[in-house]
This record gives sequence, structure tokens and C-alpha cells, in this order.
Amino acid sequence: MELADLERWQAIFDNYSDLEEFDPETFACEPFVNTLINTTIAFVYSLVCILAVTGNMIVIIVILYNRRMISSTDIYLLHLAVADLLFSVTLPFWAVDAISGWVFGDAMCKIISLLQEINFYSGILLLACISVDRYLSIVYSTQTHKRKRPFRIKLFCAAVWMLAIVLSLPILYKGEYAPLDVSRTICYEILDGESAETWRVTTRFLRHFIGFLIPLAVMIFCYSATIWKLCQTKGFQKQKAMKVIIAVVLAFLICWLPNNITVFVDTLMRSGFIDYACGSRNHIDRALIGTQILGFLHCCINPILYAFIGVKFRNKLLKLLATRGIIKRSEESHYQRSTSSTSGLTSSTI
Repeated sequence: MELADLERWQAIFDNYSDLEEFDPETFACEPFVNTLINTTIAFVYSLVCILAVTGNMIVIIVILYNRRMISSTDIYLLHLAVADLLFSVTLPFWAVDAISGWVFGDAMCKIISLLQEINFYSGILLLACISVDRYLSIVYSTQTHKRKRPFRIKLFCAAVWMLAIVLSLPILYKGEYAPLDVSRTICYEILDGESAETWRVTTRFLRHFIGFLIPLAVMIFCYSATIWKLCQTKGFQKQKAMKVIIAVVLAFLICWLPNNITVFVDTLMRSGFIDYACGSRNHIDRALIGTQILGFLHCCINPILYAFIGVKFRNKLLKLLATRGIIKRSEESHYQRSTSSTSGLTSSTI
């Protein structure tokens, strides 16, 4: 998921945007990216930004409004919403970049890239923390887990942010760059020497393992054990809890698995484990664009999966809306009565 690589190819093809003049023999190894594609990317980034900012702001407001009743999961959800919110505010910069190149300067290139990378890592790691929290709550007794001090949970969240910052430091190699014979400036990794490609491949593999494979393994283990426990639990509402958990895993896989597979294949090609071929190179470059957009959509889905489909969150949201006079209290009371029988098991799930 390298924005810089996509920008580099987009910059090269700014001067070859006419399909009739495109010569596949001459430019066989250079993927075709025209103005329409760039405009579409900018539109999608802008739309994702609007949806993610709106959804995650609502999550933050609702959780902070009910801070006296905050649980361990709420703390993780709050930090996850902040991570997705910070991730989403970087998208307008890349939307502008897709249209006119990088126009924000070298310092902003480093800041935006670092901010995006930090929140990529923190978001993935927080999802893993939530899966562990649900595992402990459901498999090892909810009442025992609820006694855990909020300070300890906040300490875990702080550790996640610190780890995300450390893992993101290599992105500072990015900077404002103006390639020769290209009319636009790009935000790209500035690496020189024979070790440049080795460094890029090494950081890529680190990203694969810590930024995807390890959190995914944690999520699969925790949610598998949780589902097994729920299957052994008698009660009508266990199916609702299972649906939420399954949705969590599927959303994560659908959004990030295609991109990580594509980036992994690209990494193998860069490292020489896969023979470099112009046709394969072009397919990988196109796949990087599509799967990256799919991955970015995950910051929009999080508020829905981790909050809006949960009975506990909806009750809190309706209470806030009723307090502010946006809805009638009678409507809130009617909904509270209709969901009171489901609040036990379902409220202990995301």
C-alpha cells in the first residue's frame, strides 16, 4: 500500500493521458493512469474522509458523554475512533495530490505521511486489543474482567500509540521530490545507494507482519474462542452476539486482506523472489490502487461495526439525543424497553 509508488506512476503518465497516443510497445512497463482515474481517486478519498470524520466524531462524543459509565471496551473504542479520525483527515491531502501533485511542501509531506502511518498501525493494533478484551470478557467471565482498572487499559492504549510511532519512523524518509522530465512534484521516499531497495523491502516485511499478520492471528484466535464459548451458552440472544463478532472479522479481512496480498506480491517482486515482468508489474500497480481504496474504507466501517450495531451504544446515543432535545424522550423509552431483554449478552459484545 505505497502511495508514493502510485504517485510516481501517476506523475510519469501525466504526459501520456491520451489513449490514442499510448504505445504499449514503448511504455510496456509503465501503467496507464489518466486524468479520469486520478479524479475518481480524489473523489473516493474525499467521500471516505467525510463519512469517517462524521461517524468517528459521533462515536467520540457518545463515549465521552457517558464517561462515568465507561468500560474497558469503550476506552479501546475511543482510541480506535481517534485513530480512524486522524487517519481520515490525511485523505484530503492525497485527494489534492492525485489531481495536481504534491503542493504542500517537504515538511507537510513528512508530517502527513507519518500521521497516516501512525494511525494505520495504531488502528490495526487497537482492533487486536478489542478482540482480546472481548475474549477475556466472554470466555473468562464478564464480571471478573470488569474489575480491571481503567488505568491499566489506558496504559495498554498508550503502549499501542508508542509502538505505532516507533514503527512509523521509517516513513520520515519520504519528502518532496521532483523527478526529471516530469511536470509534477510528488511525495516520495528519498532513498539513495544500493541499500535503498533493501531498506524498502525490509520495512515492507515489517509492515506485513506487525501491521497485519500478527494482529490478524490474534483476532482469529480470540474471536474463534469467543464464538465457541457463545455456542455453548444457552440463550436466544447469542446469535446476535455471534453476528457482530463475525462481522468484525469479515470486515477486517475484506478491507485489508486484498491490499496486503497485493503489497506482499509487490514486495516479493522488488526483492527478486518473483521474476520482474512488465505485464505483471502493470497488473500489480493497478491492483495497488484498487486495494488501497478498499483498505481506506475500513475507517468508515469501524463506527458501524463497533458502535452502531451494538445495543449498548445505541442506547447511549438515543439518551444523548433525547437530552439535547433532538428526539422525544418517549421514543427513547420505547426503544429502551424493546431492547432491555437483549442488553445482557449483546451489550457485552461490540
